Amino acid sequence: MNIQTCYEFPLNERMRIFMRLEKLCLQLKHFLQGETVLEKRVVMAVLLDISMIFNRNNIKSELLKEVERTIKDLETTTSAPKIIQLEKTQDSLAELRQIREALCNKKGRIGEQLTQNYLFQSYSQRHVIPGGTFSFDLPAFHYWLSQTEAEQQVQLEQWTQPFLEIHHILDILLNLLRNRCVTRNETAKAGFFQLSLDSQANCQILRVNVPQELSCFAEISGGRHRFTVRFILPATGSERPKQTTKDIDFNLQCCQL
Repeated sequence: MNIQTCYEFPLNERMRIFMRLEKLCLQLKHFLQGETVLEKRVVMAVLLDISMIFNRNNIKSELLKEVERTIKDLETTTSAPKIIQLEKTQDSLAELRQIREALCNKKGRIGEQLTQNYLFQSYSQRHVIPGGTFSFDLPAFHYWLSQTEAEQQVQLEQWTQPFLEIHHILDILLNLLRNRCVTRNETAKAGFFQLSLDSQANCQILRVNVPQELSCFAEISGGRHRFTVRFILPATGSERPKQTTKDIDFNLQCCQL
């Protein structure tokens, strides 16, 4: 079986933020299922990362812009080789229009209830100190961790629900984008590949797929006009990572919508 490792790279700041939130929300959903104190600690740490992204960026505005852009693109799709493709497009449009309406009707800042919570404020202030959230530094957090699972769950649902709703929207947008990609097979000569992008195509995410057994990793850099891929040999001991001298065959996907 040819198992592939996929390296994704966002080509604009909006996608960079969306993909970071996507990964953080997936971590959040995973550790929310845990029952141990250590898992609850991870939940709080991930929640802090998510809230910081929301505090630094107007996520609601960025989501609305991307939803509007995606709706316009899908509305201009007039040809479909198969009727099921047209039906899927219409279903996606209906769902995106509902999302647009829900976002427009959403009042206040997303996650505001969490950032105004005294316990979370105390936690975020102590978290910047290595090991600063243990019982002797933050007894209020230690008390919360000692509560029953049911008591913790009520509060966690209140804190996480706004972010999980946003994750649902991100999941729809990013899946639509990833499913609309131009795929090609390429070769990185001596581990190096460069390509200029068609600005009219509006490629937003790159996906480099390589066999899992490959003994190097893909390092991607670039923007909306041009990008490069370097295949790097991992560091061994005190040696720094370095570019391979071998030709590397890989699969390139340009996700555009």
